[in-house]
Amino acid sequence: MAIRDRFDLVIFDWAGTMVDFGCHAPVIALRAAFAKRAVEISEAQARRDMGKAKADHVRALLADPCIAQAWEKACGRRADDDDVRALMTDLSPLMRQQAARSAQLIDGARAVVEALRAQGIKVASSTGYTREMMTPVLQAAALQGYVPDHLVCSGETPQGRPTPLMIYKACAELGVWPLSRVVKVDDTEAGVREGRSAGCFTVGISASGNEVGLSRDALLALPVAERVARIAAAGSGLRAAGADAVIETVAQLIPALQSAAECGVERA
Repeated sequence: MAIRDRFDLVIFDWAGTMVDFGCHAPVIALRAAFAKRAVEISEAQARRDMGKAKADHVRALLADPCIAQAWEKACGRRADDDDVRALMTDLSPLMRQQAARSAQLIDGARAVVEALRAQGIKVASSTGYTREMMTPVLQAAALQGYVPDHLVCSGETPQGRPTPLMIYKACAELGVWPLSRVVKVDDTEAGVREGRSAGCFTVGISASGNEVGLSRDALLALPVAERVARIAAAGSGLRAAGADAVIETVAQLIPALQSAAECGVERA
């Protein structure tokens, strides 16, 4: 069975999946936004809720007991909804700046998209970034030959990941159904849970994404045993979140989908 006989649409995440190997842009931007309030957050804290809409991500950070305590010490009070809005106002230009610097396509991404389109499969995308944050990323990706058929951004559905609403929106607007004929590809556990909630065939990205959190060069510089262990740990987390398949980078997607097509089993 060909991939096109099993699937009609593939929805890709952006940072850590198609661009920004290691998913660094949002980490840098989030830490900078909090630092403006004299609140230091660690890289691990910034990565913990990655994949969520950025406003939800900010709320999750502020709900962390350690960060809440640091906020109250720095600002003299607990954070509230006005602080979330203020942080988002600061975060937007920081995200645009960092995203523009990190918008290099991950090796193999363009070739995968071309292979899917050659089989008549639609290509969509979704992100925890707002549309304003995505503007420089879209421009950079287009210059590299990647222009998805559809994009859903944070804030364009009543709820973001891990709910399936962004996937539902893409499918409704592209006229694709049933959801078992849709593939969701994501490097975060929130994105994997989104795909599972929608009933999609869900593929987790282990090596290039948030769960490992290293640039390609930094990852390759690790001792082999450590590199293998870190990628395996990321894969285990993605499988626990519900991934039907886990691959290291998007470059390996076509064989993974071919294998799924040959199994010929659609999720009910």
